[in-house]
Amino acid sequence: MQVHPNQLVPGCIVMKAVAGKTQHPIVLNNTVIEEKHIEVLQHFNVKAIEVSERLVSGAIFKPKDREQEKEETETKPADFASMYRAAVQLYKKMFNQWQSGSPINLIELRKMLVPLFECIEDIQLDVFLLHKHASKEDYFFHHGISVAILSAHLAKKVGYHKEWIQVGLAGILADSGMARLDSSILQKEGSLTLAEYEVIKKHPTLSYRLVEHINALSKEVKLSILQHHERLDGSGYPLGVKEGKIHPFAKILAISDTYHAMTSERYYKKKQSPFKVIEEMLVLAHTKFDYVLLQTFAQTLLNYSIGTNVVLSDGREAVIVYVKPETPIRPIVRLIEDDEIISLKDKPALFIEKIISA
Repeated sequence: MQVHPNQLVPGCIVMKAVAGKTQHPIVLNNTVIEEKHIEVLQHFNVKAIEVSERLVSGAIFKPKDREQEKEETETKPADFASMYRAAVQLYKKMFNQWQSGSPINLIELRKMLVPLFECIEDIQLDVFLLHKHASKEDYFFHHGISVAILSAHLAKKVGYHKEWIQVGLAGILADSGMARLDSSILQKEGSLTLAEYEVIKKHPTLSYRLVEHINALSKEVKLSILQHHERLDGSGYPLGVKEGKIHPFAKILAISDTYHAMTSERYYKKKQSPFKVIEEMLVLAHTKFDYVLLQTFAQTLLNYSIGTNVVLSDGREAVIVYVKPETPIRPIVRLIEDDEIISLKDKPALFIEKIISA
């Protein structure tokens, strides 16, 4: 029988290979349908598929009602956006207190951040689009909250099921030492001078000193705060240590910090596409960033992005339909204007410029 991909259920048996606008079939004959196959068929805009009248279990296949839609709610993302904005303002208030000499109140920080961390699985792609909330004027405070969320997210993804919240806290505390610097440097709208940059490079040490005696933070977290600007080849600061001496938590912070900075609009730098940023970071991975961590970060972005509407660097709109594990930042897309399928791997000059919507 012929059915629409939306009518399929796991266990359906494909009776005729599904052709697409590529050299190879999208789904082969005799394939037992899984959720991943349904998703791919939907994103390739397949209109019909030939399947057996019985499931692989032997039961009679009863196609889904085409009018049945999955319930989608904007409640959690909307709640998250409100929580995020409130957290940015609260962090700004806290930072001003640190500038006045007040100590870091870890209980208040946890109270502010943990509810955001608990939303990570619900907001999915929005984890990678936190920069859309940021403004040039309050970039520093958006950056702190976003690095905390991204760091907690990546830590959890790579298996830190107990420490992931602590890694998230490290993400916001990494720049706490900025409170001990001249505020004119933080508020400067133009590029920093070499002298000012040298001053900025002191902030990891100052951050470490601010958290050094907080007993509720582990030694590993404190070390990661000190090392979050270190790089694998020894080109980072403040110590210039190399890969073997950089704590894994610090490597997570380095990726989150760089990604959010490069994707955000700042006074002296334009924001870049998340896909372009990660592609550039992957080029530097073996000298600057932990490659396995960065691959996990990239793969998670693309897993969330399948089915997402995007704008390509040439201005055309497209939908991400498939991601090859070996080239996660250059997925296969379907053009909106004519349904043409393009593999960005084969078009090095073309890349995803902007995400429109999921």
